[in-house]
Amino acid sequence: MPIGVIFCSSSIIIGGILGTLFGKYLSVDFKEKINMVFGACALAMGITSVMLMKNMPAVIFATVAGTTIGLIIHFGDLINRLGVLLKNLIFGLVKRKESDISDKEYDEMLLTIIVLFCAGGTGIYGSIVSGMSGDHTLLISKAILDLFTAMIFSCLLGPVVSFIAIPQFIIFFTLFSCGGMIMPYTTPEMVDDFKAVGGIILLATSFRMIKVKMFPVADMIPAMILAMPISHIWTTYIMPLL
Repeated sequence: MPIGVIFCSSSIIIGGILGTLFGKYLSVDFKEKINMVFGACALAMGITSVMLMKNMPAVIFATVAGTTIGLIIHFGDLINRLGVLLKNLIFGLVKRKESDISDKEYDEMLLTIIVLFCAGGTGIYGSIVSGMSGDHTLLISKAILDLFTAMIFSCLLGPVVSFIAIPQFIIFFTLFSCGGMIMPYTTPEMVDDFKAVGGIILLATSFRMIKVKMFPVADMIPAMILAMPISHIWTTYIMPLL
């Protein structure tokens, strides 16, 4: 049962509605400070995941190699192009809200949260983990953050934010299903190293949220694909030689 996926999508719907109705009562100072708290929470989630690491060399190699591939193929740009497509589909369902910001700022902000909600490392990683192990903790934690994030963004963007839950559910449910199919072919060490790589991406995400350093988080996502194969190669073929 994709409990975590349902929590995430529901939180966006609820947050979008609440922000549309009550956003005018939230000050700019509140929005800025609560985003810093989001970053601290993401940092804690990342540290918890990294602590599960079993094979440090494999985790580091997977992270560096995966990010290198992501940068070479411009994976982040691909994510942004998919975000533009989703944005156009959403505008086919709901009208753009009259806003105090320019049309360009409106479009850029909407694209940002589509990528954040649908293609962020936390959601991708959490969905696969949820499908593999049945542990929904990470996705439920993300849902809490998404609730308030959707509420804040919908203050400016309106009810269009709630519709992002549709593509997010489709993407996360697909990853959840893939996680379930992958699980029989994994070992506990492979799963823990996969979680550790996801934790590093979570740490990078948290630094972006608090504007310490703008890590190329989207380009780091391919590292999660490499994490388990490299962990398996390390434990099976390399460790016995050491």
